[in-house]
Amino acid sequence: MTRTSRYTATALMLTFLSANACAQEVKVMISGGFKAALEKLAPEYERQTGDTIVIIPGPSMGATPQAIPNRLARGEKADVVIMVGDALAKLEKTSQTRPGSRTELADSPVGMVVKKGADVPDISSEATLRNALLQASSIAYSDSASGRYVSQTLFKKLGIEKEAAAKATMVERIPVASEVAKGKYAVGFQQVSELLPVPGVTFIGKIPDNLQYITRFAGAVTRHAEHPAEGKALLSYLASPPSGAVIRETGMIPVTSGDTAR
Repeated sequence: MTRTSRYTATALMLTFLSANACAQEVKVMISGGFKAALEKLAPEYERQTGDTIVIIPGPSMGATPQAIPNRLARGEKADVVIMVGDALAKLEKTSQTRPGSRTELADSPVGMVVKKGADVPDISSEATLRNALLQASSIAYSDSASGRYVSQTLFKKLGIEKEAAAKATMVERIPVASEVAKGKYAVGFQQVSELLPVPGVTFIGKIPDNLQYITRFAGAVTRHAEHPAEGKALLSYLASPPSGAVIRETGMIPVTSGDTAR
């Protein structure tokens, strides 16, 4: 399907739902990487359809009660889940999402922040990033996909695994940048889209391309969705070309037609 025809199909679906269905509350469990984009896109979607988007935040993975897989396991209700692609694949394997409903949405790179007003280190190359981390008094990373990469792979690639282990901390559930803003950590790593919305920090930039890790975000309708048609329509809207500009503004790369899961 071409991008134009896909957009037309999405528009027709939205029109149909708006004209022929009662307004519904569409519950969306969503991890932080795509949350800023959904918050910006939701008002226009609600205006077009009359539906209300209820956002239920939580990590894509991890041991916290707020993690999306743990919420679903407890029987919490959602029409749609939007999360890290490989975590969504695990839900698909356990039949917690509806077959054929998976929708690829965006790719998210990893970036770094420091507290606002602090010296801004150079992280434009492998050598300068290594030096910045060796000089940092403390390092924070998330409990999701980007943090797993930072702690298990990035430090090793930089040859500072031992030095980083002594001063690096995983931040569970809450945005890493919020802890950096409080001064609890000197530098923080997370997906760019999760760093940009947080006040009190300076976004330094993405880590170098040769060290970069891209996280794919995707959505699906849950097996026990109360409003599956509305959930599928929302995902189609988020994947449509007009949503791409907002997705880029929040620090992600929209998935183009034909892209497969990472």
